[in-house]
Formats: sequence, structure tokens, C-alpha cells
Amino acid sequence: MLENYLKKINILTDKEIEEIKSVGKKSNLKKADYFIREGETCKDVAFVLSGTLRSYYVSDKGEEITYCITFPNNFMTAYSSFITELSTEENIQAITNVELITIPKSIIDVLANQSPNWVRFLRLMAEKQYIELEKRIFQLQKNNASQRYSDLLKNQPEYIEKIPLQYLASYLGVSQRHLSRIRREISF
Repeated sequence: MLENYLKKINILTDKEIEEIKSVGKKSNLKKADYFIREGETCKDVAFVLSGTLRSYYVSDKGEEITYCITFPNNFMTAYSSFITELSTEENIQAITNVELITIPKSIIDVLANQSPNWVRFLRLMAEKQYIELEKRIFQLQKNNASQRYSDLLKNQPEYIEKIPLQYLASYLGVSQRHLSRIRREISF
């Protein structure tokens, strides 16, 4: 899966892909386990082979706010902590059992110093993250909850099918009760 993903991007050579495969370490998270918790420093990036993760923070009212969901065939990390090497304010938790390939930042830094292809790849991943973040901000600010749910239903139906209601509601910025009402209205 990782190899196919990297080949599809068409930046890295076969040798560079083999290098990353050789240093990547498979690991598993059970449902409700954490990849990282608030206050820790993120030292790895992970490629999700199977399962689903959620990224969330705890509001000043003590509420868990889910802001990102990661499905298989995607990279995931506590990005700002990964870049700055400072502690993170987010939690990344398994919604289901998850199988990952983790790659330490120290190795990614070495690879980036050895090849401009890795620098290009890392820039592309950063740009992709920025675009997703911008889309999410615009959606939260421009659309009401029904529009956000309809957009999710149209563009990312796997979210609707595979994410527990409380996390989906948090992701959409509504209460579970409000989400249930929206779902009833849209299904008619």
C-alpha cells in the first residue's frame, strides 16, 4: 500500500521508495489507543495501512473537539509538533484497530538531506495538508451544519458510514442531537 501510494505521486525513485520501506516500522493500535497525546512531542510520521484515527483537542470547557479523521492510505502525524519538535496540543486516537507504518523524523531528515526528491515530496505533503486545512476552515465559516453534513455525504461518505456519531458530530461542529435532526431532515 505504501509503495503504491509513493509510486502514484511519481516523485521518488524506486530506490528511494525501497529505502523508506526498509526503515518503516509496522505497528498496531487497538481501538481507543493513542498515537500521540497532548503534551508529548511527535517524533514520527505514520502511514495508515488499515483502520481509522481521529485527531482532537480538548476545549477550555473540557469538550473533545474532533477536527480531523484519517483513513487508510494516508499519512498522519501531529504536524506542528513534528515540525517544531515542541509538545503538541492535539491527541491522535484510534477509532478502530489500526495498522501503521511509522517512520522517525530523524530518518526523514537524513533522507531529505540526501535527495532533492524527498524535499519535493515533503513540500507536496505540506501543501496538501495546507489545502485541506484551508478547505476545512472555509467550510466551517461559510456553511451551516446541514450544508457541512450534505457536503460530507457527497464527498466523503466513508465518514458517515464509519465514524461513531459523537465524533462525527464534533467534526461537524454540532451536538449529537443536532446531527440526528440533520440526518433525519436530509434522508427525507
